[in-house]
Amino acid sequence: MLEDKNQERTSLEELGEFGLIDHLTKNFELKQPSSLIGVGDDAAVMDYNGNKTIVSTDMLVEGVHFDLSYMPLKHLGYKSVMVNLSDIYAMNAMATQVTVSLAISNRFPLEALEEFYEGVALACKLYNVDLVGGDTTSSTRGMIVSVTALGVAKEDEIVYRKGSKPNDLLVVTGDLGGAYLGLQVLEREKEVFRVNPNSQPDLEPYSYIVERQLKPEARKDIVELLKKLEVQPTSMIDISDGLSSEVIHLCKHSDIGCNVFEEKIPLDPTVISASEEFKMDSTMIALSGGEDYELLFTIDQADFPKIKGNPNLTVIGHMTEKSEGVHLITRAETKIPITAQGWNSFNK
Repeated sequence: MLEDKNQERTSLEELGEFGLIDHLTKNFELKQPSSLIGVGDDAAVMDYNGNKTIVSTDMLVEGVHFDLSYMPLKHLGYKSVMVNLSDIYAMNAMATQVTVSLAISNRFPLEALEEFYEGVALACKLYNVDLVGGDTTSSTRGMIVSVTALGVAKEDEIVYRKGSKPNDLLVVTGDLGGAYLGLQVLEREKEVFRVNPNSQPDLEPYSYIVERQLKPEARKDIVELLKKLEVQPTSMIDISDGLSSEVIHLCKHSDIGCNVFEEKIPLDPTVISASEEFKMDSTMIALSGGEDYELLFTIDQADFPKIKGNPNLTVIGHMTEKSEGVHLITRAETKIPITAQGWNSFNK
């Protein structure tokens, strides 16, 4: 958490806007066949050979979505790409390109932006997507990041939030709640550091949940897995704002109800132990925490044998008639209405 105050600093004014773009993107190579022209012209040019194009945009604002006192800039660059790729995969599509735009104050030297773009480059490399454009401008305070992701899919393979029907199974990937608890750990250590700047946190016991917060992974592997298993989800969404909010989205778009079983919600042991430490309910964290970037989808019951026993997938409930409402079935077999209590950036 301590910053080296003697780092070399290159003023962005020395490069100018176009020189800065050239400098930060000079090592990005186009690898997708659909990327014809990338950075350097008035617009990118892409050819998808008749496939449908999927586009998603997200904006991250310093002080609202991230805190640079504990978020390394390289991690921020990586995460900024991940949150957008996750939206593409939530459409059952494959991501192909991204654009990255920054608004930055004069407190950021060139070296800081190089770190950020190292994270962008790592994400592009690991997920096989091309950086094909973006913009930079000045900000009166802090940093603002805007990323647009593009992807492709065949028309009959695209999955929307709508499309589920009663008796479909509700499936989630991975485990939930880790990102939120990782944030709690980082915020706690930040306060300790404020009181005693010589204190160095021991994050080793929390490495899994801290990484879930600082370096999330979009679930490209699930799109590939479902295709391999020959499973076409009937509806799908990514879990960015908490399980409860996403379940409600699926129900609203398909005009149906849902029963989610508490005992089926997948939780990592670190999440359970950290919940106890922070005196929080692990189920409520999974329902309302957010930023897990797992995929939540529904499948026809006939497809259950294809996913049964797969360690990446957990059936956590089933869809019902709309009249039955949206409920959590607790371990005590009590039905509790699910309300959207996910993260809201407009909350004071």
